[in-house]
Amino acid sequence: MKKFTFLQRLRNKIRIDGELDLEISENARIVNCFIHCRGKNNTLVIEEGSVLRHTHLEILGNNSSIVIGKNCGIGHNSYLSAKEGRTLLVHDECSFSRNVKIMTSDGHPIFQEDRMMNYAKDITIGKRFWIADNVTVLKGVEVGEDSVLGINSTVTKSVPAKSIAVGNPAQVVKENIRWED
Repeated sequence: MKKFTFLQRLRNKIRIDGELDLEISENARIVNCFIHCRGKNNTLVIEEGSVLRHTHLEILGNNSSIVIGKNCGIGHNSYLSAKEGRTLLVHDECSFSRNVKIMTSDGHPIFQEDRMMNYAKDITIGKRFWIADNVTVLKGVEVGEDSVLGINSTVTKSVPAKSIAVGNPAQVVKENIRWED
């Protein structure tokens, strides 16, 4: 198992209670982040060129993972959470603005007649995606590549490629779009 470097430990708050398979590229930058992992057989991957600042990464339960692709930028006060054996996958060249929340679970189990009602689900963010300020992406969502999520949106359903989705809950308002940095 790879360990966090001295500089990564110095520049971030890291709490590992259990097992974490760690793959952080040498030229990925994580600064002033809080990384919390609890459980067994969990994974954190941050690929080359990605930059995370003031971000909270939470990996809880067993067999949970967060994978951040190449050349992604994740803004201040963002929160990425993978729980209950689920995967949060962010493909290459994605841009997250500030205060983005992405969660594979509801946070707490809810039971009805001794049966859990709200199981966690994987989340996949497609390549070259832009997420604006204060967006929340909930469990089970797949977001297609080259798309945009508008400011203050809550995404509860999947968004197709090359689309703009806005609102609460988010609705697709434009298709066949492209965006530039």
